[in-house]
Amino acid sequence: MVVTTAQPAGARELLEECASYLPPDRVEAVQKALNFAIQCHEGQERKSGEPYVTHPIAVARLVADLHMDPPSVIAALLHDTIEDCGITADDIRRRFGPDAATLVEGATKIDQLPDRPLDVREQDTETLRKMFLAMAEDVRVVIVKLADRLHNMRTLEHLSPDRQQALARETMDIYAPLASRLGVWQFKWELEDLSFRWLDPEGYRRVANSVTAKRSERERYVAEITGELTEMLAMEGIEAEVTGRVKHLYSIHEKMKRYAALGRSFDQIRDLLAVRVFVRTVGDCYNALGIVHQHWKPIPGTFDDYIANPKESLYRSLHTSVLGPGMRTFEVQIRTYEMHQVAEYGVAAHWQYKEQGQGRDRQYEERMAWLRHLLEWQQEASGTDDFLESIKTDVFRDQVFVHTPKGDVRVLPAGSTPIDFAYRIHTDLGHNCVGAKVNGKLVPLQTQLQNGDVVEIIRSRASRGPSRDWLIPSLGYLGSAHSRQKVRQWFRREHREDNIERGREMLEREIKRLDIAKIPADLPKQLGFEGTADLHAAIGSGDLSLQKLMNRLVELTPQVHPPKPSPSTAAASQPGSSGIRVLGTSGLHVQMARCCRPLPGDPIVGYVTRSRGVTVHRADCGNVHWGRDAERVVECDWGPSGDVYTASIEVLAWDRVGLLRDVSTIIADDKVNMVAVRTVEHDDRTTSVHVTLETTGGEQFARLLSHLDAVRGIISVRRTNK
Repeated sequence: MVVTTAQPAGARELLEECASYLPPDRVEAVQKALNFAIQCHEGQERKSGEPYVTHPIAVARLVADLHMDPPSVIAALLHDTIEDCGITADDIRRRFGPDAATLVEGATKIDQLPDRPLDVREQDTETLRKMFLAMAEDVRVVIVKLADRLHNMRTLEHLSPDRQQALARETMDIYAPLASRLGVWQFKWELEDLSFRWLDPEGYRRVANSVTAKRSERERYVAEITGELTEMLAMEGIEAEVTGRVKHLYSIHEKMKRYAALGRSFDQIRDLLAVRVFVRTVGDCYNALGIVHQHWKPIPGTFDDYIANPKESLYRSLHTSVLGPGMRTFEVQIRTYEMHQVAEYGVAAHWQYKEQGQGRDRQYEERMAWLRHLLEWQQEASGTDDFLESIKTDVFRDQVFVHTPKGDVRVLPAGSTPIDFAYRIHTDLGHNCVGAKVNGKLVPLQTQLQNGDVVEIIRSRASRGPSRDWLIPSLGYLGSAHSRQKVRQWFRREHREDNIERGREMLEREIKRLDIAKIPADLPKQLGFEGTADLHAAIGSGDLSLQKLMNRLVELTPQVHPPKPSPSTAAASQPGSSGIRVLGTSGLHVQMARCCRPLPGDPIVGYVTRSRGVTVHRADCGNVHWGRDAERVVECDWGPSGDVYTASIEVLAWDRVGLLRDVSTIIADDKVNMVAVRTVEHDDRTTSVHVTLETTGGEQFARLLSHLDAVRGIISVRRTNK
């Protein structure tokens, strides 16, 4: 079949790639889909000005590079036709078969829900939800979506800055980890690097320049060790291919951050290089490992055997790090050619073998069992955000394998606790969990489970339900989003009125504790709730984290008495000596008021004194006289600053041994400096601990108060102006 219109860019290369691994009749089916895509997208353009059809062709080339089956390549060519061209799934099914139609439907974006239009963020989130559910039925859907996202990231410069940031963040949070989990390494590293480029342009340039500066030296070193290793293996009768590579930019960036935390520089990073050894048999892998360790000194603690213990993504290989020539550390990866196919293509390799009639279904099904959990999470999640939280925390995190007392294995996300284990067994067991034994010993419910642990749950005979404390992240009861959803669902089933009343009390207590005088009337609307009752119900049921709400409230709280803008207020601001910007003035001395001790995030105003410059008060401070001195009040805001600020708190607690030690430990753990402390004992066996702190701002301060509130014996914690 011949293309009847002028071939767009990439069309010929696509057909040539397909012809390299598909029989002629399959290539003809792809060519038919190519003609149809050109016809459907005729007259459409991308934001770059290119013909739109160049995008689906580029996506199809990426899919073909993985040697995927014809329905996958056809779906890549047609993945935008339903959304942009008015083509129906039935049209595609009739022309190209049910497989292609199902894949195109799964890869199509969601424009709106049946009952309402969606904003951009909701549309992105709902599309992700749909993709994950389609992926649970057929993993080829996500291969097409990953290729689609990769090409979009390659051409991101043509979008608005806001859209660039949103797509880059979503790619880093969802698509790159998904490619990693599925083992599609070719996509994973490029998605990370492209996201890194847009999320942190300065950091990206810094890493790229550092890598480029020593490229020639690195190439000489790689040539030296690959040549030496090839010769050693040949002398031992092992037929092998040895190649060298440099780690990709984002992984180098992450390593640089870890080194910087240890006070080490980029020049001290010695394991930026990796050498790969490809051999024919598993036995050759272990023989080659022995030769490497005989010739170069292995670095203790760096050996991993992913052949005996494959990763969830099907990845198999031997990893070791050694001290090579010039005392430089480099990594050696040893695998068979077949293992390399899986390492590069991940689950896509399964479809290559399936097309060739080879049986790998059993191993594939065992390793992809986690996909089946997506259907369960879809049914249990109360909303799209809950569903995505499950994906991020329960799918993309590392996992631990634990055992029931009968020896059955349960897979949980790393950081899971006995309560998470109980919920994975059965919802009612989780609701009624009151204790646990790990390896035969009683342990706290916050204990993090390790690989190989045998877990036994102790349940309450009376149905008492979960504790609200389980939903407080700082207490560490739950490590799985799946468990948190179960707990929230239980509280939602309680009477709405109870949740509203409880939420109102919790919010009022927190507002009082943080000494916030007034909250915005439209706060529920800003947070996505219909009214105050819905906001209180969400807090009371545990759907809305009170700590996150208070951090957001510090940002949203308006000034109680906003100063009237004057012509001078519109002038450019000049940073004050404490990072405060006093609008409309410059060169004035700025100091913080001692009466109300404002913190970054508090609404503030400046008061022009007669002899001490501008004193910055909280906007609700009673010492600012709005009536007779209104002309002295100037508008201020918080400029960028790394300064610390003084704040005071009062901790009311039952008197006990170790109370002050526990309070000071929490403060130190939150990296807050304790300047002064004073205790007052009361007749009712309670104690007030007055602490003066140095904090970087409202978010850190609110987090500290939440952590202190969880200490045993503490009745209340509140901010004071003393």
